[in-house]
Amino acid sequence: MNHVTSRFDARDSQQLKAGLEAARDALAQNRCIVMPTDTVYGIAADAFSAQAVATLLAAKGRGRNMPPPVLIPQTATMDGLAIDIPAFARDLAAEFWPGALTLILHAQPSLTWDLGETRGTVALRMPDDEVARQLLRSTGPLAVSSANRTGHPAAATAEAAFGQLGETVEVYLEAGARPIAGEALSSTIVDCTLTPPRVVRAGAISVEALRVVVPDLLDTDGQPDPALTVDAAPSSDESGAGLEQAEADVNDAAAEALPASDDFLLPDANSDSDSAEAEAEAEAEADADADADIASGPATTHSDAKSGTSPGAAPVETQNRGGTESGDAAGESARTP
Repeated sequence: MNHVTSRFDARDSQQLKAGLEAARDALAQNRCIVMPTDTVYGIAADAFSAQAVATLLAAKGRGRNMPPPVLIPQTATMDGLAIDIPAFARDLAAEFWPGALTLILHAQPSLTWDLGETRGTVALRMPDDEVARQLLRSTGPLAVSSANRTGHPAAATAEAAFGQLGETVEVYLEAGARPIAGEALSSTIVDCTLTPPRVVRAGAISVEALRVVVPDLLDTDGQPDPALTVDAAPSSDESGAGLEQAEADVNDAAAEALPASDDFLLPDANSDSDSAEAEAEAEAEADADADADIASGPATTHSDAKSGTSPGAAPVETQNRGGTESGDAAGESARTP
């Protein structure tokens, strides 16, 4: 069955009302629409309809490996779509929503939707566009991607979107150029499933602005704020002072541990020198015995030397290019756990 593409000028109150109604009907029938957002125009589909999402991806010429983000009408909707939302993600949403910031979160496992190969995540955003939020309040969350064929420029108007997508979309809502001011930029995407979080796509909101809220945020190269790195490293003067203080603390502790008797610190003035001489004689005799053992013991073999074992000890396996070597005839060796 063929469907006629409808186009509405949302800048006119009557056409806006009719356009929103037509968009709701199209979405309910698993078809796609084009809608304005605060960044660029988007192609939208019911986020909970696998058929509708598949139609969206086909219209763009995109595979399931590039799942669309989900636009929501209010921050509270985030808790219905995601779990384990970290505090820093809520802080970012509180500061930049509605706005050009997309947050990747762990998706609610109980939801029966299929956005593509998301690996259990969902990318959420609340757009700063009244027409978009008015539609979202009546439809619920929508899967929305930029309204263009993959590899082509994002559409700044519904007219430009029609030039790329044509009749693959049932309803177009025209609300004038987007963004209203400045360069057309995609939203900045932050992966909040990582700790620390990381910017995975640069966009309309700068990394510097995001770091005011989340100082340990990593940039697209996985690098932290250079200012944090500098602040974390102590100066050479501080390091030297800290080392001197640590040494002083150790010395003080050692002094407190010493017994009160002066005998610990100074040798007995009346000690007999004979004991020192006896010890020296004993050491000389032990050295002589050791020399005798070396001279009269078994000769060190080539295998013993290569394996690092002493004569008569169990051979230890060594590795070479041909396998293992050992000093014993059976070719087996003791293994160290």
